[in-house]
Amino acid sequence: MRALAALLFFLATPDYYTEGAKALDAGKYDQAADLFGKAVAADPKDYAAHFHLALSFTMLKRDAESLAEYKKVLELKPGLYEAELNAGILLIRDKQPAGAAPYLQQAADQKPKEFRPRLYLAEALLDSGDAPKAEQQFRAAVDLDPKSAAAELGLAHAIVKQDKLADAVPHFQAAAKLDPSYRDALLELAALYEKNRQNAEALAIYQQFPENAAAHEHIGQLLLAGQHSADAIAPLEAAMQKDPTPANRLALATAYLFEKQFGKALPLLDQSVAADPGNYSLHMMYGRGLRDSKKYDPAAQQFFQAAKLKPDSQEAWKELAGMLYLLEKYPESLGALDRAHQLGDDTPANYYFHAITYDKLRALKPALEYYREFLARSNGKFPDEEWKARQRAKLLDRELNKR
Repeated sequence: MRALAALLFFLATPDYYTEGAKALDAGKYDQAADLFGKAVAADPKDYAAHFHLALSFTMLKRDAESLAEYKKVLELKPGLYEAELNAGILLIRDKQPAGAAPYLQQAADQKPKEFRPRLYLAEALLDSGDAPKAEQQFRAAVDLDPKSAAAELGLAHAIVKQDKLADAVPHFQAAAKLDPSYRDALLELAALYEKNRQNAEALAIYQQFPENAAAHEHIGQLLLAGQHSADAIAPLEAAMQKDPTPANRLALATAYLFEKQFGKALPLLDQSVAADPGNYSLHMMYGRGLRDSKKYDPAAQQFFQAAKLKPDSQEAWKELAGMLYLLEKYPESLGALDRAHQLGDDTPANYYFHAITYDKLRALKPALEYYREFLARSNGKFPDEEWKARQRAKLLDRELNKR
């Protein structure tokens, strides 16, 4: 009877491990975690139950609990390859690369011909700031799997971190060639070229992406930087059509300005200023575009706004003075010239504009003084203005002496 009772008890005891494995295979991860948890409770030293509980937690994205279980596995079964590998991967996923590296190093040492631990070890080393060692491990990963785009791109990143862009280039190219989904690695390379002022190389890559709005934007900006504004217009128009960002709008407006296409540039600049009214540089650019298209009144308004935003800007006050002079607002123009002078504008031009403005106001004495000061400072650099200043100075001197 006792033997029969023992057998019945054994048959009635649930096989948590077996049932847990079935639930795991069926993708029922909550159920699997519950069953393997009971298996662990039944036998806390069963490292296999701990391992599968960790795996169930991993599938449920309960990473902290999963990692704790993998650590328990390694206490019970030191050196278990799968636990070391999975613990390392979890720590990488949790942005703890320095913590991941020892686990992955042990896994890689155990199976030196396995690709996965080598690749993850390389990533952990790179993310923890050890680019030279990461490069060694990525090279080993490439040797183990020459068709891995991930390993090639990782190797490129490790080399770039060591400021060796030229050495990284073939690995960016290899990643893009091995796997079409890694083709954007070339855009990353183009950005690095651009940062390194290798604009021709960057441009050649961006031109391989005719459907990419960001690439069009970079093409246009690089052409602008190279003073090829006419060539920049088409790619910038394409970028603006696909992605009308403030940056694209401004770049296109700049290209139009360079090509004196004011009818196209000014509406874009008007939109830019409306979208960002506190931007000093935008007001200055818009003002100069209006000035060059001979729209002096709205130009003066833009320069005035720029001066309000940046009261210590000589350029804003000088531009404003010029517009006010052309609008025949001579007292206001003098006020702007005085402000520019107070801010350090002690150039011959400042004295010349003071002179002609006072001349317009028939303030003969200060006009003569400023003409003479201009002539004393110009030293033959402004021949046309110097000739005019001499003639006016003679006439003003005569007129003042008659009084």
